[in-house]
Amino acid sequence: MRIVIAGGHGQIALRLERLLAGRGDEVAGIIRRPEQAGDVLAAGGEPVVCDLESATAQDVARHLEGADAAVFAAGAGPGSGTERKDTVDRGAAALFADAAEMAGVRRFLVVSSMGADREPPEGTDPVFAAYLRAKGAADADVRARAGLDWTILRPGRLTNDPGTGLVTLADATGRGDVTRDDVAAVLAELLAQPGTAGRTLELIAGDVPAAEAVRNVAGH
Repeated sequence: MRIVIAGGHGQIALRLERLLAGRGDEVAGIIRRPEQAGDVLAAGGEPVVCDLESATAQDVARHLEGADAAVFAAGAGPGSGTERKDTVDRGAAALFADAAEMAGVRRFLVVSSMGADREPPEGTDPVFAAYLRAKGAADADVRARAGLDWTILRPGRLTNDPGTGLVTLADATGRGDVTRDDVAAVLAELLAQPGTAGRTLELIAGDVPAAEAVRNVAGH
């Protein structure tokens, strides 16, 4: 498969690039800054410099031509304010979905966040609340598109602990932690499993191997 990842220099994206390249897939990572290219190359990916905050859908569609799948793993990241949560976490997701439809790339994965489907609780940090609202709006936008075979993955609290390969993946899991390694492993399995299209799934650490967890979900 050829897979294009938006947010190609992100912590989950770099892990996913390594996994995909390791199994023989061709993977491109869309990055904002040229100096990020070396890390993408080291992970086995092809760096593509394109700023999703200023590009047009036509610009991005050119990078998606010939791809079998697209993964939206971009985010404004730590240190960004409420405005960029909207322009990146919502706006860039919608732009990437527009581009995928233009390029005829049906398989579309989104790395979202647990809690994005409801109004943040009172007292939530304003920037984090803006992030959750942006993610929720992006998910709703993607789910409304008949032209995409989408799967939305909502991990719990992310950690940098070494992955175990064992997860809980379901429509609703309850709150919990999950390693970035294991999120990447599940994304790689979702790409290989079209039976998960049309599903919004939560992910936390658990006791089921990632491949089996994805197969179980696809069989429902």
